[in-house]
Amino acid sequence: MTLPVSQTLLVCPEKGILHITLNRPESRNSMSLQMVQELQATFAWAANNAIRAVVLRGAGGHFCAGGDIRDMMTIRQQATDNPQAYQHFNRTFGHLLTQVNSSPFVVVTVLEGAILGGGFGLACVSDVALAKADAQFGMPETRLGIIPAQIAPFIVQRLGLTQARRLALLGLRINGEAAQKIGLVHEVYADNEGLEAALVRVIQDLQQCAPHATQVTKALLQQVGHQPLEQLLDDAAEAFACAIQSAEGMEGGMAFVQKRAASWVL
Repeated sequence: MTLPVSQTLLVCPEKGILHITLNRPESRNSMSLQMVQELQATFAWAANNAIRAVVLRGAGGHFCAGGDIRDMMTIRQQATDNPQAYQHFNRTFGHLLTQVNSSPFVVVTVLEGAILGGGFGLACVSDVALAKADAQFGMPETRLGIIPAQIAPFIVQRLGLTQARRLALLGLRINGEAAQKIGLVHEVYADNEGLEAALVRVIQDLQQCAPHATQVTKALLQQVGHQPLEQLLDDAAEAFACAIQSAEGMEGGMAFVQKRAASWVL
């Protein structure tokens, strides 16, 4: 399966890491339907190849300023003949968020400039979020007379209901430091040098971890709160037994005893 061709993304695979850059800098990387579909195709490709992590960022100093207004206007014209045009457009982005959220690899977001609306939602479904201190996070939908329909559930999962209510109902914007305080991002840096150094370190840390064990661990964490606890613990014990007897488990144990790097460490 070849890497999909994209017009709105810059895509670069490198040693098991897939770098994806949202590439519509003239619109602060606003999310068009084409970009959503190209992201879906690229994430599907990554799930079927030996990708250990996706690094998602934006070109031109911004991550993503939300939905594309031009696309909205086009859909307004279509809605006369197709009353479900808006619904389909909105739901397509929800499918992307679900796909990113449940992807088998680690998703790292590098967040700077505008992280609004749909961009805010993408940040909330990442596993590791690195941000500039002066980045601007926000949910402006209610100030525009619309609602954060597809991102709302993921924001509640990420931040909890109390913080989600405050941000969504007041249409607030917060900077990177405030985003770290409420648990939206993990690390904040004042300059680009610090941000890039942090990304290098995150990738190095990831490469210390066994690929399949990381994938199973992410799937286990995703089940918390969605499966009865006793069943989840039973399933986790079964997965643990498989892991410790697997080639990865054997190699990890031997590497520890022999005080050497495991075979998966690059």
